[in-house]
Amino acid sequence: MTSVEPAQRVGLTTGPCLRRVQRLEADGVIRGYRAVVDPTAVGRSFEVLIDLSLEAQDAETVERFEQILAQAGEVIELRRLFGSPDYFVRVAVTDLAAYETFLSRHVMTIPRIKNVTSHFTMKTVKPA
Repeated sequence: MTSVEPAQRVGLTTGPCLRRVQRLEADGVIRGYRAVVDPTAVGRSFEVLIDLSLEAQDAETVERFEQILAQAGEVIELRRLFGSPDYFVRVAVTDLAAYETFLSRHVMTIPRIKNVTSHFTMKTVKPA
């Protein structure tokens, strides 16, 4: 989007609109910009949502778990939750075989995992 488009939408000229955007960026209100990539175009159209619980919640277990999964390229979202399950993990891979490989090489090698439940996405109705 160019600087002209938002200015037109809010009824300002480009100069004042650009300054407002820059101020929002400087204040941390706008934290960044992103590209929305078509998962099929990059060979990662098989999306799995994982509910995951740990046997323990001590700092060492939690930090190690989070570090390992945060570094995995297949993980596109990782959230620690209140209640059960302990974590929500969103994974994008090429197919079921790639997901099985991800589980066996990344998730199941992490100590103190109590439960893993996989939900296979049928259809994305409203993307993030």
